[in-house]
Amino acid sequence: MDYNVFDYGASGDGKKDDAKSIQKAIDAASASGGGRVVLDGCRTFLSSSIILKKGVDLHVVRGSRLLATPVLEDYMHPNEGKKDEGVSIAGTPVTLKPSYAFIYALDADDIAITGDGEIDGNCYAFVKRVSQYYVTGDFYPRPTMIYLEHCSHVTVRDITLRNAPFWTLHPAGCYDVLISNIRILNPLDVANSDGIDPDHSSNVRILGCHVEAADDCICLKSSAGNMEYGPTENIVIADCTLKSTSAALKIGTEGTGDFKNIVVHGVTISGTNRGISIQIRDQGSVRNAFFSDITIETRRFAPCWWGTAEPIAITSIDRVEGKESGSIENIVFENIVASGENGVFIHGNHKVRNIRMRNVRIELKTVSKWEKGLYDYRPGEGTEVLKKGSSAYFISGVDGLLMEDCSAVFSDNADGAFSDAVRIDDSTDIENRAFRTEGLDD
Repeated sequence: MDYNVFDYGASGDGKKDDAKSIQKAIDAASASGGGRVVLDGCRTFLSSSIILKKGVDLHVVRGSRLLATPVLEDYMHPNEGKKDEGVSIAGTPVTLKPSYAFIYALDADDIAITGDGEIDGNCYAFVKRVSQYYVTGDFYPRPTMIYLEHCSHVTVRDITLRNAPFWTLHPAGCYDVLISNIRILNPLDVANSDGIDPDHSSNVRILGCHVEAADDCICLKSSAGNMEYGPTENIVIADCTLKSTSAALKIGTEGTGDFKNIVVHGVTISGTNRGISIQIRDQGSVRNAFFSDITIETRRFAPCWWGTAEPIAITSIDRVEGKESGSIENIVFENIVASGENGVFIHGNHKVRNIRMRNVRIELKTVSKWEKGLYDYRPGEGTEVLKKGSSAYFISGVDGLLMEDCSAVFSDNADGAFSDAVRIDDSTDIENRAFRTEGLDD
């Protein structure tokens, strides 16, 4: 059954706050056992925070837009009053969960956000320009656009999400999540506007999506704020196109819990500062991840963004002294074609084990105006960006690596920033079969 928000008093004029009317429609639909709450009429519905409830499909029709209010005081604090014992910032106890949310759900099973219309997070209302390369806010975190907590059987389909002031779509502690054929179109200068952040969630499928975002497009997290939930596991990401000023696909850096059983297939990454990144800085570990049939094009962005154009970066580094970071094990890369301003970077501290690379082709070439020949170890205890000269494959502190039918191609090296095809430091059980190199001496 449909519940049209106009029947509950919405104006759709883009000026009046329609949140109460939208919420009444949601409440009515949920109370009757579920239904579709419809925003239509090719109108703009300005709204402060709304709460999705069990059985409700929030449906934005093509030509209509749900626009987040620019007034911070109108946002709900879903975790206000909840404190994590022993966790504090500047002496004040904090929850480490999102402070503000535009669309929120808690313990709401069988929910959906659908339609060919748009949801707009109004990002520039919450930020100021720091440089020509990025903007950020005076406070952190800014409003999360969609925060779904401890919900089962969740569907987000077909919708366009744009202009997120902070993370765009954050399912935390959720089970059975389908994210299909959505567009996320965030400005590439708005810091922290991640696209999709599954966090302590399981059985998640991200299929056929296009994501443009400053910071990470798709980032698997296991955050300290949601440690009451289980590991991030059983994840499938397929047939997506991604563009980012940070990492297109990332596991971490928030990794207080574990990650396991991850499949990524048929993804195209372009114009991105880092392609695939596994960054472990906390106690959680990564096990059993398979990446296949992926194309990657990287380029340097301004130094304010993590990464130096690595198509694949795998690192385990202690975030703080005395708390050892977790391990990264059983990772496979197969049929990967990458080109850009840096090569594969694996820095393991002997906590990265059993890596397999089959039919991986790395082409190094100049794309941007920024300095090349750099490796970014951030974040972590004593980390920085180091100038080393870029190898097509730089392996350090790894125990167990098989490279089979891999290759390195050097299209240019006028400034001498590209150093060699393969560099291996302090590693054991390394096997390299049928490796090919082109153009290094040209």
